[in-house]
Amino acid sequence: MTDAPPSATDVLIVGAGIAGASLAAALAPWRRVLMVEAEDAPGYHATGRSAAFWHESYGGVGVQPLTHASLEMLNDPPPEFSDHGFLSPRGALTLGQRSEAAAVDAFAAEFAAQGVDVARMSGEAVARMVPGLRPEWSEAAYEAACRDIDVGGLHAAYLRAAKRAGATLVTRAPLRRARRVSDGWDVELGSGRVRAALIVNAAGAWADEVAAACGIAPVGIQPYRRTVMQVRLGVPVPADLPLVIHVGGEFYFKGQSEGRVWLTPHDETPTAPHDAAPEELDVALAIDRMQSVVDWPVVAVERKWAGLRSFAPDRIPVFGADRHERAFIWCAGQGGFGIQTAPAIAALLAAELGAPPPGGAIGRVDPTPFAPSRFA
Repeated sequence: MTDAPPSATDVLIVGAGIAGASLAAALAPWRRVLMVEAEDAPGYHATGRSAAFWHESYGGVGVQPLTHASLEMLNDPPPEFSDHGFLSPRGALTLGQRSEAAAVDAFAAEFAAQGVDVARMSGEAVARMVPGLRPEWSEAAYEAACRDIDVGGLHAAYLRAAKRAGATLVTRAPLRRARRVSDGWDVELGSGRVRAALIVNAAGAWADEVAAACGIAPVGIQPYRRTVMQVRLGVPVPADLPLVIHVGGEFYFKGQSEGRVWLTPHDETPTAPHDAAPEELDVALAIDRMQSVVDWPVVAVERKWAGLRSFAPDRIPVFGADRHERAFIWCAGQGGFGIQTAPAIAALLAAELGAPPPGGAIGRVDPTPFAPSRFA
């Protein structure tokens, strides 16, 4: 990190969370890159508050190609990036009540058609996997490939890789405004001024505000508050409990350590971008929903936090040049799946900005559906 920006750069990336850091690591070997972060440290907001997992069906069929393509790098990164992977076993159950059997059937069929390894399970098999499961929750589809992600380790590795490749990171440097000039942008930061040929908007919940400060029309990035907590239970639930996620989107929970789970009511409360904090009503709602599924007494809420998940109007990530201003690049709207799609998004966008085209599974992803030009 540095306290003052250079006077000029090829690419100014606004935001140093997982979106900005992964792009900087992919692009810095080929272009001069400056990352600016408004907070005291990178990853303070959505990245640092993620309960992340690699779950291929999470986010829907529009997101799944990016998730699938990112698996290889997350599981087996190149040696120059890391000497270990960032995934650990978990497994995932998409769960429903008897009355939701058709919804679970449709979920399994939809993702099996996409090539996802998803298996319909009997109620008896689900009950063996989730101790204390109430009998009415008998419908499930299982994805054995679901993994936990070491978010902190992944984010730190991207920042190290970007720095090794020559990228500069400046913290406490919010973008105040930017003016289009003949050779790019004249940018006023909280810590000085810089000329940049391109601006990349990787500002998460603040993406539309950054666009407005640059004179660019917003695409409609909406932040939503999501509440997560760690609860200690009065029964010995195993730490390797699968991710259990409601087919209707009303909760998910997963084992964290012996007798403890991470839990969310899967809330999505529209909000302005800010430093999010949990609401007690959402904490209570999460516990109530979990206890309607499993017979687990809650002894204590040990931690609780909230973060902002930011979506485009169609809930699909947005990356690429703005449809009216080609020197303004979007990298936003990653919702709750920004960590598990970061390798693919970074490599595909970096290729648009001067890096070589990616190979392998990422190279087979068509970036067209994610372009800002879809918002006509």
